[in-house]
Amino acid sequence: MISPHVWYSKEEELREESARHWAEPPQVLLHRLQQKIESVLLGKQDMIKQALTAMLAGGHVLLEDVPGVGKTMLASAFARVVGGEFRRIQFTSDMMPADVIGGVVLEPKTNELVYRPGPIMANVVLADELNRASARSQSALLEAMEERRVTIEGKTRRLPVPFMLIATQNPLTFEGTSGLPEAQLDRFMMKLSIGYPEAEHENRMLEQYASGKRMEPERLRPVLAVQEWLQMQAEARQGHVHPALMRYMVDIADATRRSPEALLGVSPRALRDWLRAAQASAYIEGRRYVIPDDLLATAESVLSHRIALRGGAGFGGRHAAALIRQVAAATPVPKEAAAPAAKGRWR
Repeated sequence: MISPHVWYSKEEELREESARHWAEPPQVLLHRLQQKIESVLLGKQDMIKQALTAMLAGGHVLLEDVPGVGKTMLASAFARVVGGEFRRIQFTSDMMPADVIGGVVLEPKTNELVYRPGPIMANVVLADELNRASARSQSALLEAMEERRVTIEGKTRRLPVPFMLIATQNPLTFEGTSGLPEAQLDRFMMKLSIGYPEAEHENRMLEQYASGKRMEPERLRPVLAVQEWLQMQAEARQGHVHPALMRYMVDIADATRRSPEALLGVSPRALRDWLRAAQASAYIEGRRYVIPDDLLATAESVLSHRIALRGGAGFGGRHAAALIRQVAAATPVPKEAAAPAAKGRWR
């Protein structure tokens, strides 16, 4: 068992080491970043924090919701405040893979074949309405999402660092949409839904438009430099995870695979992403160690879209999220990893 004084002494050492690299505490900068995005997307603090957690962990985010609730606005706002180069890909049914990753073309002046980069060659890429494209075009992103590189004409080219993909999609019941391949869904660290705003926030939005004081994503200025973002990502990955918590994660994954309701359970890649998301969640809260609440706070958004249910329910959705909550509630939290204290989410 790890005693509390061990947790705190390790925490103090890491804080001192971090302070030597930062003029302001990283958590202050991250809070400022959240506030900037909240000025664009009103009343969605929890969802914005989840998206920030995923990207701080080095993952990609899939936003699924009905049209008009702010999916593209959120993605654009994140791209602006993080800094770096931003590109947007508007997916359509006739799009080809070369429209995403680029291709080799003949240069008239030199009569040589040269590589013309696609819009994927950027730090933050918005893949808008991803599920309107064909499966072939969607699959063009697989290598880029997992390995941060693309292969064209047998030659591999690295993507810029950092690289983050924010994809939006409309529900499958909408005309002109098709499901994402299972392998691609598994490459998204989180799947989130924005939902309709509360009445008070919707009223405030209209007041801002009426007065001409509405903040648009294009007017946001970066809070961080690219190198600062990379430093935060590196520090977040150093967060300590107790071995008992890792066994707890494996127990939950095993329970989803054995569940009679599930056709396909949580993958090993999903466990890796869950670990990274929990470390990032702890980092945002100013901790350098993971507690059970970090795992429980990120479990649903990281795991549910990777589960396929029996009976034609498909991947993700409310039933998959309910299964994750059910399994997490039935799996005992290891007491030796609960120090200093956990709030007991879902318990």
